[in-house]
Amino acid sequence: MEKFQNKYRIPTNRLAGWDYGWDGAYFITICTHTREHYFGGFENTLWVPSDLGQLAEKYWNEIPQKFPFVSLGAFVVMPNHVHGILIIDHGVIPADIELLLESNSVNSNKGGFAGNKNPMLNDNISRIIRWYKGRCSYEMRKFHADFAWQTRFYDHIIRNDESYEKITNYIINNPNKWVEDRFYGTSI
Repeated sequence: MEKFQNKYRIPTNRLAGWDYGWDGAYFITICTHTREHYFGGFENTLWVPSDLGQLAEKYWNEIPQKFPFVSLGAFVVMPNHVHGILIIDHGVIPADIELLLESNSVNSNKGGFAGNKNPMLNDNISRIIRWYKGRCSYEMRKFHADFAWQTRFYDHIIRNDESYEKITNYIINNPNKWVEDRFYGTSI
């Protein structure tokens, strides 16, 4: 396994060569730490969100206010995770991607060791999710001091309309298939 600053580093699952700030639709899944059921549950077949589940939805819906280049697709809060689609639209046509990359470049003394790859200096998925998780954590810990997210999140670049429709249907129908969900059950 690769090391960084003499520590083992988890390999990235990101698509090589893809800038996650580029215009596109992204399917996102974020799990709670140890898949703890913080967000509510099902009573019979009816979803009943907890206070934390309501906050998870509230702050997801605030993402476009914080990041005006983002619009939202389908979204669902499940007992121990959220699924959603983020659509980045800087209004850049493909020929302008080089200009976008140049405008996002920073001096080597900015961004610490990561330089211009520091997610907090760029309008990308990592920055959006970092804001979302941080905002939720701050507010949720007022109700449940032990609340935590997993350190990473799952993302998938949606490449075409067929895939977008399939993922949207998956998100919408996820509550109906909860007992079949790979995140079903209690903590791991």
